[in-house]
Formats: sequence, C-alpha cells, structure tokens
Amino acid sequence: MTFASIEFLFYFFPLFLVAYFSAKTITTRNYIFLAFSLVFYSAGYTPHILILLASVAANFFLAKAIEVREGAERKRVLALGVTLNLLLLGVFKYTGFLAENLNAVIEPMGVALPVPQISLPLGISFYSFHAISYLADIYKKKVHANRDPAQFALYMCMFPQLVAGPIVRYATVARQLSQRRVTLGRFSAGARLFVIGLAWKVLIADEVARLVDGVFDTTTHPTFVEAWLGLYAYTVQIYFDFAGYSTMAVGLGVMVGFVLPRNFRLPYTAHSITDFWRRWHMSLSAFLRDYLYIPLGGNRRGEMRTYINLSVVFLLCGLWHGASWTFVIWGAHHGAFLIIERAFLGRWLKRMPGPVSHLYTVLVVMIGWVWFRADSLPGAIDMFHGLAGLNGFSRASMALGFGLTPLAIMALVVGGLIGFFRWPRSRLLSGEGAMARVADFALIAVLMLASVAWVGGTNGTPFLYYRF
Repeated sequence: MTFASIEFLFYFFPLFLVAYFSAKTITTRNYIFLAFSLVFYSAGYTPHILILLASVAANFFLAKAIEVREGAERKRVLALGVTLNLLLLGVFKYTGFLAENLNAVIEPMGVALPVPQISLPLGISFYSFHAISYLADIYKKKVHANRDPAQFALYMCMFPQLVAGPIVRYATVARQLSQRRVTLGRFSAGARLFVIGLAWKVLIADEVARLVDGVFDTTTHPTFVEAWLGLYAYTVQIYFDFAGYSTMAVGLGVMVGFVLPRNFRLPYTAHSITDFWRRWHMSLSAFLRDYLYIPLGGNRRGEMRTYINLSVVFLLCGLWHGASWTFVIWGAHHGAFLIIERAFLGRWLKRMPGPVSHLYTVLVVMIGWVWFRADSLPGAIDMFHGLAGLNGFSRASMALGFGLTPLAIMALVVGGLIGFFRWPRSRLLSGEGAMARVADFALIAVLMLASVAWVGGTNGTPFLYYRF
C-alpha cells in the first residue's frame, strides 16, 4: 500500500481518521494509531512484520538496560544494541552482496558460496536507524527510555514515516506520544501538505517515470539526447518522488498531532555540494553527522582526518542506500566533492557568480544520479558514454516515443521550474485576506482532484525509497 493509491486514499486513511478521532484519550488513540500502522506495514508482505516487532521488542528492553547502567557496562549494552540493529540490517540487506563479492575472489580457486536471495523488509533501513539513534541518545542522557511499550512501538512503527522516513529522533516526538492536540487549523495545514506531496508524486514524478525507465532500463547505448533527457528526467523524478513522500508523511503527522522533521529544503537550488547536503534528505544527513561523523572525530583532528571521516561517512551513506557497487561509487562521488570543496573549491564557489556555482552543483548532482539509478556498473558506463556523445547524438528511439508524452513534457518543465529555482512567494497566496485564502483553497482543491484522477486512471509507480 502506498499513500498514492486508491486503497489508502479512499479506504485505509478515512477509516483511520474516523477511528482515531472517535477515541477520547491519547492512550486509546496511540493504540489505534499503532494498530493501523501494523496493518499498513503488513499490506506489503505480512511475514516481515515479525522482524519489525522483534526489533521493537529488543530495542525497548535494551533502552531500559542502558538507562539503569553506568560506566563501562552502560557502554557495553549500547554496543550490543547498535551491533544487533546493524546485524539485522546487514543480514537482510547485504548478505547476498557479500557472498557475490567473496565468490569473485574465491571462484578462481574452484570454490563458490551459495548466494542467498533474501527479500528486503520494507523500511528496515529507516527503523534500524530510528532504533540506533534512540539507544545512542539514551546513552548520552539526552532522553529517557520510554517505559510504555505502546508509546515506544508507535514511535518505531507510525505509518507516515515507517517505510521511507524521514528519520525521526525520539526527542522530536517524545512529548507528543503522551500529550498532543489537533485543531482545525493544524489539520487543515497537514492536509494541505499532504495534497502538495501527493501532487508532486503522481503529477510530476510518476509522469516522467516511463521516460526514465525507457532510457535507463531498455535503451542500449543511449545517444547524447536520450542520455541527457533521461538523466534530467530522473533528476526530476527522484526529487519529486522522495520529497513528495516526505511532504505527505509530514502532512499526515500534522493532521493527527505529530510534528515530523522537514526532509528537503529546495536542494537543487544549492550553490555547492556542501550546501546540497544541508538541503537533501536532511534527516539522514543529520543522522550521519551526529552518530557517525562526529564520533569519528568530525573536523576536530586536522584536515587529513576530516577528509578521511568524510570519505567513510559517504561510502557508508552510499552503501546504506543499497547493496551494490554503484551506490558505493555514488557515495564516493559526493564524498570526493565535499572534500574538494573543503580543501579549496568552496572558497572559489563563493566568489563565482551565482548561476555558475548553481550550474556546477546541479551538474555534479546529476552525474552522481547516473551511479544511483544504473542497475549495474556496465549500465552506468554506457550511460556516461551517451552523455559524452560517444553513442551518437540523436535518434528516434522507442524510449522517447513512449516516454516523452505531452504530459511528461509538462511535468519536466513544471518540475524544473519548481525544483531548480527559488521563486518569491505570490502575494495572492501568501497574504492574510479572504482572496488569499480562497486562492490557496482553490489551488489545493485543483491539485487534489487532479491527483485523485491520476491515481484512479493510471498504474502508479511505487515510491523509489521503498526499495531502501
């Protein structure tokens, strides 16, 4: 089940709202929220819910054990908790990858390991990081372990952010688990965010998806035009797909009294890769900074150690996204540019005209997306050949014929205008008068009607970050 589906929009979510707001106490609402979250999760593949519940139970007891211990024993329990969460993530996400790479080494000796085909539980990367941040913050005495199993389970399992984030710190929602209120104004604001995210997903990301799939998956030796058009389409798709999901998640949270962290802040308007990572998937960036980069020493131990720390962080960032060398190279790509900017390029970028530094950032990000989207190393290399014009410059391919529809062209144009440029807010929409409210309501109503029509009339694509 996805947010952009008939099942969610017309059955699951309305039923959830009726049940949730029928309850009079926070405790009852928590149980209802938790129950619906488990149903939402199990709609993907029911057996995986056992893994989620095992993670919830283990981290609930580990957190209490950390809180009542001191000194070396406290640190040992934390190490155990982090290890168990990473082991859970590693077994399901990286076992096959490790076996394949070991086989590449030992097969010349006539030995080969079986490569297990393990299905990846939905959201395991996100709820494992939730658990690690929770245990680490208890160890640092930033928060207290929650003694209510239902409240902790809700923190780990609430359906708006369970499957694809944002990564929510326990401290962000700790008070809201036991006391929160919803007003008509807040519910309206949350619904508005949800509609905007839904429109981004179905009207922009899904409309360009066929073009992206055609160029990356079915076109061999893409030409210069095909390669750049496909890469631009993917740059639009991944932003509006993932930012759309995050905006919907935040909106759903606001509608029921939870304030979840913002995950994107116009990342394609950045003027450096450093600035890009302050704007893209901000909850992941903050997690990697606070729970990996700073514990490794951050920038406190000299320039060379800082460069090493950045390299480690972004190699692991790439690996977190997927068990493939293409993701590792994507992480190394961003880590390398962060190091170069820290060494000297960042100072140059500040002196450059804004359009030049903006163009540099967009091109670096787009080149990185080749590694992120390609299914294999040869596929990525073939795409780079196309981008360089080594496969020719233009031809009328099936990918362009089927993918470059009038609606896709409109989505590419609108996505580019919204995603790549900063626009001053319209006085009509940002004002306080009756006309502003009417205009805003009309815009949201049109977006909702158009989105629902698209959802009902097409086969929507899953959210891209469901695979992580």
